[in-house]
Amino acid sequence: MKAPKTLKADIAVIGAGSGGLSIAAGAAQLGLKVVLFEKGEMGGDCLNYGCVPSKALIAAAAAAHEARQASDLGVDAGAVAVDFTTVMAHVHGAIAAIAPHDSQGRFEGLGVTVIREAARFLDPRTLASDSVQVRARKIVIATGSHAAVPPIPGLEATPYLTNEQVFGLTERPARLIVLGGGPIGVELGQAFRRLGSEVVIIEAERMLGREDPEAAAVVLDQLRAEGVELMTGRRAVRVEAGPTVIVQGEDGQETAITGSHLLVAVGRKAAIDDLNLEAGGVRRDRNGVVTDKSLRTSNRRVYAVGDAAGRGQFTHLAGAHAGLVVRRAIFGLPVNAESLVTPRVTYADPELAAVGLSEAEARAAHGDDVRVETFAFAGNDRAIAEGDTRGLGKLVTSKKGKVLGVTLVGRHAGDHIGLWALVLSAGLKLSQITGMIAPYPTRGEISKRLAGQWYTPALFSDRTRTVVSILKHFA
Repeated sequence: MKAPKTLKADIAVIGAGSGGLSIAAGAAQLGLKVVLFEKGEMGGDCLNYGCVPSKALIAAAAAAHEARQASDLGVDAGAVAVDFTTVMAHVHGAIAAIAPHDSQGRFEGLGVTVIREAARFLDPRTLASDSVQVRARKIVIATGSHAAVPPIPGLEATPYLTNEQVFGLTERPARLIVLGGGPIGVELGQAFRRLGSEVVIIEAERMLGREDPEAAAVVLDQLRAEGVELMTGRRAVRVEAGPTVIVQGEDGQETAITGSHLLVAVGRKAAIDDLNLEAGGVRRDRNGVVTDKSLRTSNRRVYAVGDAAGRGQFTHLAGAHAGLVVRRAIFGLPVNAESLVTPRVTYADPELAAVGLSEAEARAAHGDDVRVETFAFAGNDRAIAEGDTRGLGKLVTSKKGKVLGVTLVGRHAGDHIGLWALVLSAGLKLSQITGMIAPYPTRGEISKRLAGQWYTPALFSDRTRTVVSILKHFA
């Protein structure tokens, strides 16, 4: 057997997803010697099995839905036919269009040594794969996550899909059973329903349970209106051939749900089991690799970013982590991952976007020192003009006006939550939001309306009226 080749590197990165690629590119362009390991597809889960294909599928589904609803605006689109083969060609075309940016060739052109093999720790500063051993000054774990598979009796013996297989379908599911009512289950459930599948979503607790209940209800009402069957508070107790999922309600009664396909979307698990972390002196817990606020692990040479770091499972968070690690590991600058403000979006229709604390979280943390303002899209002129007034904005502050969190639910809500992410990360005041000029007519005006509404009680109070009555004689 041929002995593994030995390499030396300034930085060795495990995983070519968003975080790993950003670190590898940045370090290489700064003149450091970088080795990048990737056992699967370049671009990681987001490009190949997550963000990109799911949003491409959602776009196709939205086109079908809008065509069916066009008559509401006086446009007759006729009968809508979905060509599932062409839909999936669009999905894979989107992946192919973005892939060159994440490709092995591009990174090798930047000077990165790319090893398309699985890596594991040999000791605290050495990684090994089938063909090489790399001794590195710094190591970054950026392995991402994979779909969690619950220990439901019969599931392993029954064919099922996760996000890693669902975009490989060549035929539209006749009846799709979705296990899990979180963002992935809701997004894909709605998309397949709009593409013509019957869809049942099963959730043991509350659908979109992390989100504000009032905002989540807007999304779930839309799914019901489109014919998605939502089974909330039903626990899957076993799976049988069919596939058939046996669910149990709070009363203990069992119901059999049969479909043509089964999609498991109950959450994700950090992909770190095969790294031999013990040999590297790297601690882990149930969420992933344990890191301090600088994203450094129990081994001072090793950092972890993105889903592997267990601090949140978002591509944009992995990218932010990458920036912090470059600053800390290369330049030695202080960083604090715990101070990051991370927005999140469920890309259903309508979209549900949030940043900071929800109303319930704020009340749990701050007690009575919480104030909430709500403004409905029914009062937004652009929403009225578009014939889509679903949704609302909810602003959560302290009683003195410090912004604690914001939730938006409505068309393109994800495009508007960025303003509030800036407010929270930069510590901006509500007066700075009311002072900006928002273009009219846009849905973005809802943010200014929320901020302005916070001042309304004081602005039109009896005290202010008294002051105005006096000032009118001197103005």
